[in-house]
Amino acid sequence: MKSSYFDTLIIGAGISGISAAHYMQTDCLNKTYAILEGRKNIGGTWDLFRYPGIRSDSDMFTFGFAFRPWKNPKAIAPRELIIEYLEETIKDEGIDQHIQFEHKVTKAAWSSETSLWTITVEIPNSDQPKIYTCSFLSLCTGYYNYENGYTPKFKGIDRFKGRIAHPQKWTKDIDYNNKKVVVIGSGATAVTLIPSMAKQTKHITMLQRSPTYIVAQPDVDGIAQKLYKIFPEKTAHSLNRWRKIRYQNFTYNLARKYPNFFKGILLKGVKASLGKDHDISKDFVPSYAPWDQRLCLAPNGDFFEAIKTKKASVVTDHIDTFTENGILLKSGKTLEADLIVTATGLNATPASNFDIEVDGKLVNFAETISYKGAMFSNIPNMSLAFGYTNASWTLKCDMVSQYVCRLINYMDKNNYKQCTPTQNNPDLELRPFMDFQPGYVLRILDKMPKTGSKEPWRLKQDYFYDKKMFEKRKLDDGVLKFK
Repeated sequence: MKSSYFDTLIIGAGISGISAAHYMQTDCLNKTYAILEGRKNIGGTWDLFRYPGIRSDSDMFTFGFAFRPWKNPKAIAPRELIIEYLEETIKDEGIDQHIQFEHKVTKAAWSSETSLWTITVEIPNSDQPKIYTCSFLSLCTGYYNYENGYTPKFKGIDRFKGRIAHPQKWTKDIDYNNKKVVVIGSGATAVTLIPSMAKQTKHITMLQRSPTYIVAQPDVDGIAQKLYKIFPEKTAHSLNRWRKIRYQNFTYNLARKYPNFFKGILLKGVKASLGKDHDISKDFVPSYAPWDQRLCLAPNGDFFEAIKTKKASVVTDHIDTFTENGILLKSGKTLEADLIVTATGLNATPASNFDIEVDGKLVNFAETISYKGAMFSNIPNMSLAFGYTNASWTLKCDMVSQYVCRLINYMDKNNYKQCTPTQNNPDLELRPFMDFQPGYVLRILDKMPKTGSKEPWRLKQDYFYDKKMFEKRKLDDGVLKFK
């Protein structure tokens, strides 16, 4: 079967895929590339999720691209503005001409003999797969399964007479106008849904097993807007980006070094947002330290406003069983509902949603070690864009994209066909992929790659550490083997 060859294939046309394409065009001018996208549109997460109120939970100066200023005053942006930003980016840079939509990758197989990846792709209206080959494979596939979200096996769920919806499968026909709604979950999705839906529901309840840290923050950054008035657009964007990067880094390190102090600051903010009369002890004081899980953002305090106006409420309890008309809790209390939204999380994936083989052997990512958080031991010519858990996802993805181009150019200059991270240090202590405890990570932690106790196998959630490692460390470091 005839195949189409590209120097680099990028899998996924979301934010990280667009970033990878940009740097291929600017840093690898003599190389061909294509983006294979399984969906009909760009955007990845931002095309998939359509639930009410969906927005960024990071500022767009760092969640957006380093190479393209974020011009809208809303630093915490709704889905529509993010999609518009991405569409303008691919059109202005001609990236849209390199995207092949509805090309769903089902398998990637590496051959050391030919120094090529062979990519098998499903396309619409064809029983025969399409075959591509490439010298370098760049995975920009995100970290979760796009087909189905995670829903626990709730007792009695089939008894409920109303509608049950998962945010990942939200459709326009879901009616919540003047309805009693229960949202199960307390993560970022629930904190986004509640204030948006509360405007139309009869009442909406967030049912949580345990509280989450929630931070109120303006969606318009006043300092950022002043800088845009003083400086040229690109300069202002750069200043705002660096200001936000440093702030994210400072607050994270402060939280990890002085967790009780930082916890006090967060809870003081909750008290201020809800008012003195609201007892926060049961519903808003988490049992874990800040940044053991990601903090939730409430733009302009909208989540707290919905509670203060009594349009929304929070119940901390455990589910006993679903009933015909709602949910019976372990405490004996019943929550009546016309609609139940299971904001219960994602089904995360170790590295990809398709099989990856190296010389005929299926890769088990649990047996690999992450190299610089961007490649994997014993897997040649392949990178993965995997962002931060404690800062904007895109910050890391941008650096990985630039590093891949630097690597490709180095190989080209030295007539190398293969580069493979190889671990031969007997003193290397293996560790879990990340020190992060949300449910979607814990459910697959045993299937994820390992990290190591020493560089370049060490994985730190630290932008400045990574920037030095990706930009300053030499490529031929004795660990990355070239052939």
